[in-house]
Amino acid sequence: MRFQMVHENYNVKNLECSMEFYKNALGITEKRRIEAPDGSFIIVYLGNKTTDFELELTWLRDFDRPYNLGDCEFHLAFCTDNFEAAHKLHEEMGCICFENKEMGIYFISDPDGYWLEIIPDKK
Repeated sequence: MRFQMVHENYNVKNLECSMEFYKNALGITEKRRIEAPDGSFIIVYLGNKTTDFELELTWLRDFDRPYNLGDCEFHLAFCTDNFEAAHKLHEEMGCICFENKEMGIYFISDPDGYWLEIIPDKK
């Protein structure tokens, strides 16, 4: 039996703002979307050409408060082939929320407060 990770879901307050963040910060863009006929939700799948894995952003029309993310101990990790350039970009964007220089990693926070780990390519 074999399993393959397909996607991770994050619920977002402002879909357009989140999509712009992920495009600018990580280069992932819309691959497809699902819209409820009554307008109650929109699901957008983001991805890129380096992997089949997708980030699913879900916007719920009637959700009227920020999402409770607990202690932000869960996260999605992204490996980059140019760690220094990525760090510079994220520093300029002002989205670095935690850095562990000893481990050679850092985290960025999206508009809804989800943490995303950035790690260097191990090649």
